[in-house]
Amino acid sequence: MLVQPDVALQGSYLSAMAEAPNPRQPWFAAGLDLDRSADFAEFVRRARADALAGSPRPSEFVATTLLWWVVAGTYVGRVTIRHELVGDLITLGGHVGYWIRPSARGRGHGGAAFRASLPHAHTLGLDSVLLTCDHDNEPSRRIIEAAGGVFESQYQHKLRYWVPTGPQPAEAPRAEPVEGS
Repeated sequence: MLVQPDVALQGSYLSAMAEAPNPRQPWFAAGLDLDRSADFAEFVRRARADALAGSPRPSEFVATTLLWWVVAGTYVGRVTIRHELVGDLITLGGHVGYWIRPSARGRGHGGAAFRASLPHAHTLGLDSVLLTCDHDNEPSRRIIEAAGGVFESQYQHKLRYWVPTGPQPAEAPRAEPVEGS
């Protein structure tokens, strides 16, 4: 299920980050040692605050809702919902991004997490969201299209899709359990 970032998930979050060769952390993680409990708590506080329009952030960033995909109490991945499109988000980034830890990929978690994020985007006033994926990222393209994504165009190496955020006509298949959960 999608949840707000939570300090109780520190161990599985760090474990997931250790699986990735070069994990990208959000801008608000700068200067924090996420292995330290106090810094992780600050990371969670900043993550939640980033969804608020008036929160301080670098000028090139927009308010973003960060949600964590959690299965059986284990951090499996994340979904980010950018509240507006500016700059490169219009052409290359889009409203929504998602990431699944490498050990849980290929089991439906990306699609399940993305579909679960659509009602959240809808509550932000987004009737449809722009998603982009690299032209050669077949798994991501399938996730987007399975969620009703309508291809708009290709810009450089990115395929651009619009996905409605309102109620979906049929329930999609569920993700498989995470091993060790």
